[in-house]
Amino acid sequence: LYFSAQEGILIFYHIKDLQYEMKICADISQPISSLIFSPDYTSLLLVTDQGTIYSYKPAHSGEAVKLLDTSSSCFLAADFLTPGNNYCVSVTIAGEVQVWSLEDGTFLSKLNLGIEVHV
Repeated sequence: LYFSAQEGILIFYHIKDLQYEMKICADISQPISSLIFSPDYTSLLLVTDQGTIYSYKPAHSGEAVKLLDTSSSCFLAADFLTPGNNYCVSVTIAGEVQVWSLEDGTFLSKLNLGIEVHV
């Protein structure tokens, strides 16, 4: 079970029977608004409401890597663009849908919906 604390800490709980073990996986120092697993569960996106997206690979147990920072706009949400784990799609409150490369955070494309978006 992965869990995020308000302080920007990604925590993993390994639960077996009535016992559990807690491990701090990453500290990104920004409140995490959502956690999204890739379709094959090899990557985890850590999304902040400030518009920063980090990648964490559970099998490698390394640090979270900053993929992109969309803080120039009012960021609302992000998710993997399937099939695969190579691209991410994000949306701003103003209705701008953006596509990013998850390899290096390169901005690839955008579409303006022309309406405000709400969750």
